Amino acid sequence: MANTDTPALAAFRAEAAAWLNSQLQGPFAHVRHRGGPGFEHEAHEERLAWEKAMGAAGWTALGWPTEHGGRGLPLPEQVVFYEEYTRAGGPGRVGHIGEGLIGPTIVAFGTPEQKARFLPKIRLGEELWCQGYSEPAAGSDLANVQTKARLENGEWIIDGQKVWTSLAHVSDWIFVLCKTEPDAPRYKNLSFLLVPMKQPGIEVRPINQLTGTSEFNEVFFNEARTPAAHIIGARGDGWKVALALLGFERGASTLGQQLGFANEFAEILAAARKNGQAKDPIMRQRLADAWIGLKIMRFNAVRALEEETPLPARAAINKLFWGTWHRAVGELAMDVLGPEAEICGAAPYDLTRVQTRYLFSRSDTIYGGTNEIQRNIIAERGLGLPRS
Repeated sequence: MANTDTPALAAFRAEAAAWLNSQLQGPFAHVRHRGGPGFEHEAHEERLAWEKAMGAAGWTALGWPTEHGGRGLPLPEQVVFYEEYTRAGGPGRVGHIGEGLIGPTIVAFGTPEQKARFLPKIRLGEELWCQGYSEPAAGSDLANVQTKARLENGEWIIDGQKVWTSLAHVSDWIFVLCKTEPDAPRYKNLSFLLVPMKQPGIEVRPINQLTGTSEFNEVFFNEARTPAAHIIGARGDGWKVALALLGFERGASTLGQQLGFANEFAEILAAARKNGQAKDPIMRQRLADAWIGLKIMRFNAVRALEEETPLPARAAINKLFWGTWHRAVGELAMDVLGPEAEICGAAPYDLTRVQTRYLFSRSDTIYGGTNEIQRNIIAERGLGLPRS
């Protein structure tokens, strides 16, 4: 992708920026810069209304095929939209898991009936989704999931537990990777089910975080039910479907995430200039290193998105880099503020946004695969080293 817009791309950028700014400086001004990782508790209902407004105006599902309600836009336009979304102060998306993960998975593997049932409501922000992958004994080793499902009288009956389930407490549906073929070998014993959250067989327990908020949850299944037709792919195809979904997770929205990082860095730099820390040679070097890291991140992300066949372990390299970078920038922000960083605001003495980012950024090197796991993936899949 060239750094300079083509005339068509520039026109699309102007169109996206005009709509976003008219909305986010008008009827939705109250949701600007709200929500996102570490702040998912903020203005949920208002951000859900924003999600529906985006869907109604055709600004969701940009890369979905037109026959499934999307706009069928190529990668450059998608990247441009995410960039302009972040520049305009767009709030954290409450529909990201639906639009960015399960939606494309249903497009790729779903039946016509599943596409007709689920895709329109995802695109319009009418149903929210969460992800049922990790378990207490199956995080980095995802294939070791122990949640089980059996088919009885036209329904899947599910028992087990999922953990670190983002936004489960506000979701309408969950996609669940679970064991359905007890006699099949590893990787062939799993299926991928779509399960309604609002039923007696599901209990959601919030996980209290360092930030004092609870966007992650434990989800317990006790004879939870879903229709037999709500399986994506065939029985035993769950591992294939689950890996495909993880591939969609590394899409164009990563560029928007990184522009969000750029906004955070700009705040840190402004604070350093205001309080004089930018004059200190060591602090100035740390700020310069953080800026360089931002540029490396963008170049690597664009290169990965452009590759028809991504290099082995490319996603692991990028995750290791940005997770480590963001954690270090959280520490940099605290050091720039100095003693001020340890003081809460006025009553009720909630954490400041900088303090919350610092604490939440500690999780960046854990969720989505720890740094240690990413290094193993790079060693084994990228460098061809023997398994540890």
